[in-house]
Amino acid sequence: MTIKLDSRIPPGPVPQKWEYAKSHYKLVNPANKRKYEIIVVGAGLAGASAAATLGELGYNVKCFVYHDSPRRAHSIAAQGGINAAKNYRNDGDSVYRLFYDTIKGGDYRAREANVHRLAELSVNIIDQAVAQGVPFAREYGGALENRSFGGVQVSRTFYARGQTGQQLLLGAFQALERQIALGTVKQYNRYEMLDLVVVDGHAKGIITRNLVTGKIETHAADAVVLGTGGYVNVFYLSTNAKASNATAIWRAHKRGAAFANACYTQIHPTCIPQSGDFQSKLTLMSESLRNDGRIWVPKAQGDKRSPKDIPESERDYYLERKYPSFGNLAPRDIASRAAKEACDDGRGIGPSGRGVYLDFADAIQRLGRKTIEERYGNLFEMYHDITAEDPYELPMRIYPAPHYSMGGLWVDYNLMSTVPGLYVIGEANFSDHGANRLGASALMQGLADGYFVLPVTIGDYLAGEFGKKVPATHPAFAEAETAVRQRVAKLLDAKGTRSVDSYHRELGGIMWDYCGMARSAEGLKKALGMVRDLKDKYWRDVRVLGGGEEPNQALEKAGRVADFFELAELMCIDALHREESAGGHFRVEYQTPDGEAQRDDENFTYVGAWEHKGEGNEPVLHKEPLVYEEVKLATRSYK
Repeated sequence: MTIKLDSRIPPGPVPQKWEYAKSHYKLVNPANKRKYEIIVVGAGLAGASAAATLGELGYNVKCFVYHDSPRRAHSIAAQGGINAAKNYRNDGDSVYRLFYDTIKGGDYRAREANVHRLAELSVNIIDQAVAQGVPFAREYGGALENRSFGGVQVSRTFYARGQTGQQLLLGAFQALERQIALGTVKQYNRYEMLDLVVVDGHAKGIITRNLVTGKIETHAADAVVLGTGGYVNVFYLSTNAKASNATAIWRAHKRGAAFANACYTQIHPTCIPQSGDFQSKLTLMSESLRNDGRIWVPKAQGDKRSPKDIPESERDYYLERKYPSFGNLAPRDIASRAAKEACDDGRGIGPSGRGVYLDFADAIQRLGRKTIEERYGNLFEMYHDITAEDPYELPMRIYPAPHYSMGGLWVDYNLMSTVPGLYVIGEANFSDHGANRLGASALMQGLADGYFVLPVTIGDYLAGEFGKKVPATHPAFAEAETAVRQRVAKLLDAKGTRSVDSYHRELGGIMWDYCGMARSAEGLKKALGMVRDLKDKYWRDVRVLGGGEEPNQALEKAGRVADFFELAELMCIDALHREESAGGHFRVEYQTPDGEAQRDDENFTYVGAWEHKGEGNEPVLHKEPLVYEEVKLATRSYK
């Protein structure tokens, strides 16, 4: 199979492309919708909203999750809010400004048409959520409240204290439950997708493993939708849930779906620092805290005094100093690198020296403790429970951590991958954020894709597939099932000496050191060799206890980590080929005299989409040029 990138961007001015597209898509007769089967994998915000909406339209939907309930999806961990260009504050916001901020925030490495559509749809998401009863914060008079997030100079973020993701997911979940009760959606909990079935070049089903019984099963459909989230657990320590993985998108990649911008990963600046070598994950502290918290380190190297004993004159509020226009609300990639720079300079705080302060003393004095409790109470409680430190009395200690992946499976304007019939939504695709995602935009993208984009665009494909059903008895299903069984058997038969987690931890350390916040050609080449050597050792020496015909979490993790090894290789290859710095991809060889990312627009203004060419072969790069009509390429500045 040879991949050809066709973005299918509609003609006309950027602000009119979505309306043009909706007016020209082929449609499926309402009476015919019930004759189609659609598989949705994942039921976080993107997957649950898509499955519910497709069911509401009349399609027959099968929704698969590896959780015991969609309510456990990692979307619940999103804390700070969701962006929308409602301009309720009358502070100059607009659809265009949200579009522009997102393009600029992504360091001019996103597709304009997709980003403008996202900004347009943002206002609909809030209306949808309010109608579902999502308890957004409100002002004294009853109007919806807003706050600011990084990289913008308006207040457009809607929030439900520090649990916005959870509340939005409950809204999507109740819509999904309604369709389950009506019979349009059949829910498969505790099922993991282990392969994609491709027939004559089209996605026609999946292979799953029942995580309760261990049974390998085949499921056929007219189209497959992946809403399975991101892949930053490749770093082992991240803010993602421990079970979050890349298996679904990686298996689809190996079946022909191009993987785009693999090196674009986001390091979130406000996370609780690592406390030990055997920690299993990291905890996010919402970016919303930077509205009122001030970030600083001591001016003197090695200053170990209590923060209360360090006077103002001996503190460096480095974000306010370096980026006065945006201050503590500089974008995530910039804020993260600035924290690393301060710690590398010997001014980090905490036992490890890998931390900076997030201080609320000024805000508490200005606004009162009660106001801060109302805004961030549950976040402060969480911090206290984890660290045994009271953030009302002492500054929080924070440090950057892997959080989100801007890269993912390549999709066209309709959210379809390079495999016809395979759609990819939410964080699982690459489409909307370029080289750096602005805060509070992940929930916006997931719900825009699920509620408003996919339900419209998928009909354009399905209209041409009427009467072309492929049953699960087709030989392609048997071939894919056999491949899955062989892979499971190989993991169980290794009978090695080391646990899956020990290999994952070592892989994560390599990726963090050489493909994390700072990268270099020398380091990436070294990492590539180390990852490949460790992968070979993994398949020879991993020990997976238990069997395949029973609940087996060790086996589940083993398959996911095996995929992380292969993905890690592609991340290093992609980062090595992109000889520039852009957003979260920071090559130390390409920076301005004052340490900012230095893009190479002449040679790298494109989406890098990689084609899998089989085991042991180098992937092939395909380029989708990025054309800017509404926004002029410029050096990103937040000073």
